Amino acid sequence: MEDRAQIQEHIKTQGELVRRLKSEKASKEQIDEEVAKLLQLKAQLGGEDGKHQFVLKTPKGTRDYNPKQMAIREKVFNTIISCFKRHGAETIDTPVFELKETLTGKYGEDSKLIYDLKDQGGELLSLRYDLTVPFARYLAMNKITNIKRYHIAKVYRRDNPAMTRGRYREFYQCDFDIAGQYDAMIPDAECLKIVHEILSELQLGEFCIKVNDRRILDGMFAVCGVPDEKFRTICSTVDKLDKMSWEDVKKEMVNEKGLSEEAADQIGEYVSMRGGMDLAERLLQDQKMCQNKQACAGLSDIKLLFSYLQLFQVTDKVVFDLSLARGLDYYTGVIYEAVLTQAGLPPLANDSQNGASSEESAGVGSVAGGGRYDGLVGMFDPKGRKVPCVGVSIGIERIFSIMEQKAEASAEKVRTTEVQVMVASAQKNLLEERLRLVTELWSAGIKAEVMYKKNPKLLSQLQHCEEGGVPLVAILGEQELKDGVVKLRVVSTREEVRHTPLHNTRTCESSSGALHRHSCPETTRFLKDNISKS
Repeated sequence: MEDRAQIQEHIKTQGELVRRLKSEKASKEQIDEEVAKLLQLKAQLGGEDGKHQFVLKTPKGTRDYNPKQMAIREKVFNTIISCFKRHGAETIDTPVFELKETLTGKYGEDSKLIYDLKDQGGELLSLRYDLTVPFARYLAMNKITNIKRYHIAKVYRRDNPAMTRGRYREFYQCDFDIAGQYDAMIPDAECLKIVHEILSELQLGEFCIKVNDRRILDGMFAVCGVPDEKFRTICSTVDKLDKMSWEDVKKEMVNEKGLSEEAADQIGEYVSMRGGMDLAERLLQDQKMCQNKQACAGLSDIKLLFSYLQLFQVTDKVVFDLSLARGLDYYTGVIYEAVLTQAGLPPLANDSQNGASSEESAGVGSVAGGGRYDGLVGMFDPKGRKVPCVGVSIGIERIFSIMEQKAEASAEKVRTTEVQVMVASAQKNLLEERLRLVTELWSAGIKAEVMYKKNPKLLSQLQHCEEGGVPLVAILGEQELKDGVVKLRVVSTREEVRHTPLHNTRTCESSSGALHRHSCPETTRFLKDNISKS
C-alpha cells in the first residue's frame, strides 16, 4: 500500500485536475467522475487518527431524493396511476432480477447495458433492463392470454448517465400494456390516448407523439437494397436521428455498418417524410413501397390507427414519422414515441456550471415510448404460442426532472407532508390534553400532529405550521378547557373561531376530563368540516 506522502501527492494532482476541468467547463459527468476519484484518494488517506474515511456519495448514475422531490414524484405517480386505472388496468410486480438467459438477446445492441450479477447459488442472474421482457416471461410462465396491466418499478442500465436530462443507471419505469387477441389497432390507439392524457394533465409543455411501424421500416429497408442481415443494425442507426444529423447517420451506415451509399441515400429520402393518414395513403401508391407486402400491411394499419385516433380526439398531437425506429429488437408492428417539443423552462443557475446545454436543462426530449411486440411471449412459451401485446412506457425520470425545475423556477411552495391540523397549546402543562385530542383526530382519520415538547411556545407551533403549510391549528388553553371550547385558527388568514362542543353545558370538575368526555367527538366533526373548506 502506498505511504501517506504518495497518497497526498496523488490527491494534490487529482485536485488540480478537477479544478482545471471546472475552469474549462467540462461536462458534469466528467467532473463527477474525477471528483469521485479524488474522494476515494482522500478516503485512503484517512483522518488524523489514521482511520478509514467513508466516501459519502451515491453510486454513479443514481441519486437521493429529498422530501420536496419525493412530494413532486408522488404527485406525478398519482396522475399516471389514476390514468392507468381510468383505462381499466390492473397491476402486477416481478423480481428486480431475472435469469440472465431471460434477458439475453431481447434488446439488440443495447444488451451490452444489462447489469450481470455475481453467480449466487448456481444461477446466472441479471438486473432487469426494462419491465416488458419480465412481463412477457410472466405471461408465458402463467399461461395468461389476455390482460391489461400497469407496472411501476425500478430498472437498471449500465449506461453513461446524463443526470441533468433525467438519464440514470437506476430509474423508474411506468408501463401500461394490453395483451390479447383483439381487432387491429384498437388497443394501439388506446395506448396513444393514454400518453396524450398523461402529458396533457402534467402540463409539461408542447409535445408531439411520433408514430411508425416496424413492418414499414423493414419494407423500406428492403426496397432500398439493405441486406436482410443488416435490417436490425441499420434500424438502430436510424433510431439515432433524434440525436444526430442525417449526415452523421449516413456516415455510420456507410462507414461502420458497410451499407452502400446508394441504399443510404434512398433511406434518407424516406426518413425525411412526416404527415398523417394522407402520408400513409401516398406511400401506398409509392412505386417501390407498394411492391412490399410488409410495408403495405403496416401502412394499412397506420391508416386504421389514425381513424381511431380521430375518434379519440388526439390527432392534433400525433404525426406519422418515417424516421422513428426505436432500437429494441422485440417490436413487430406499430411503434411510437412522445417528444417534448418545448418545455418552456429557463435553465437553472447551476446547469451552465455543470456543462449542460439549454436543451438538457429544459429537459426537452423523449418522455414516452412503446409499440407492438407480438412475438416476445412466444419466445418464452415452450410450445411457441404467441400472445399479441402492445404497450407504452412513460419516461418518468425525465418528467421528474422537468417538474423539479418548474417548481424551482416558480418558487412555488411544495408541501412535503399532508398534515391537516396541528394540535397546539397556549400555556404550559397541557401535554396530556394535546395528546388526547390528537388521538381522537387520528382515530377519526384526520391527519394531525403535535410538537414533541411538554411545553412548546405557541409562536414556535404557529411557525411550524406556516413553514410546513399546515392549514389549521387547534389551540387549547386553560380558559378554553374551563369553557369547554377549542380555538381553531386558519394559518393563512390568521382568522380564529371558538368552537363550543354540543351537550357541553357545564364545567366538569376535571378540565381535562371535560375536554375528553364532552368535546372531542364534536370537535373532530367541527375540524373535519373546516378542513374540507380550507
